[in-house]
Amino acid sequence: MSDSQTSSPFGRQFENLVAVVTGGASGIGLATADMLAAGGATVVALDLNPEVASPLIGVRCDVSDDASVRQAISEVVERTGGIDIVVNNAGIGAQGDVADNDDDEWSAVFGVNVFGMVRVARAALPHLRESDHAVIVNTGSVAGAVGLPQRALYSATKGAVHALTRAMAADHVDDGIRVNAVSPGTADTPWIGRLLSTAPDPAAERAALNARQPIGRLVAPDEVAAAICYLASPGAASTTGTILDVDGGLVPLRTRPRS
Repeated sequence: MSDSQTSSPFGRQFENLVAVVTGGASGIGLATADMLAAGGATVVALDLNPEVASPLIGVRCDVSDDASVRQAISEVVERTGGIDIVVNNAGIGAQGDVADNDDDEWSAVFGVNVFGMVRVARAALPHLRESDHAVIVNTGSVAGAVGLPQRALYSATKGAVHALTRAMAADHVDDGIRVNAVSPGTADTPWIGRLLSTAPDPAAERAALNARQPIGRLVAPDEVAAAICYLASPGAASTTGTILDVDGGLVPLRTRPRS
């Protein structure tokens, strides 16, 4: 359930702005949508199952289908009058080494995690160009920056997201559109919960994930949402082409094992 009535760490910086959040009905997407709404934005959650509580607006969207994306963006503009912020958060996971996923799965995961961002950004660009506060924030992953076991396909998509983010930032800086990304570590989301539930020993697997991050725990969705909202905020007006790590220190730190 949406918790948009709580206060925002960003005050009312998003007043009179329209934000679109893909995958906005759960996990990091919902936490981000709530935080943007608490900061004054009109927020539309695009999702396959867009059941969200007021004041969020839910619109069904399948980011793997271009017609669905274009219809959803058109509906957003019809209902709100424009778009100022796009949060490309929708994504799916995959497990295995490079030989474990067939061509169809490689196509499907890239179709959501990378091409989905392309479709949404492409459809939103004409409206972002009309905004005085245009920004795109993509959700990457620590998997795009370090080698994780049994994540070949997923890691490939997130590495592509990081590269795409920088290229888009260069392409659209003259349009007045900032483009950045967050790079979360393992976050305590419903997807991770489902993944852990299939492990032979869920408690041991969770403990291993906690230990992998130097802070000793999973990243909270609200922590990733706060980073996304910072990058989307007027306070980050000079920040573009940046990949912001929210990973509990996994990428930059080399700490001693806990005894």
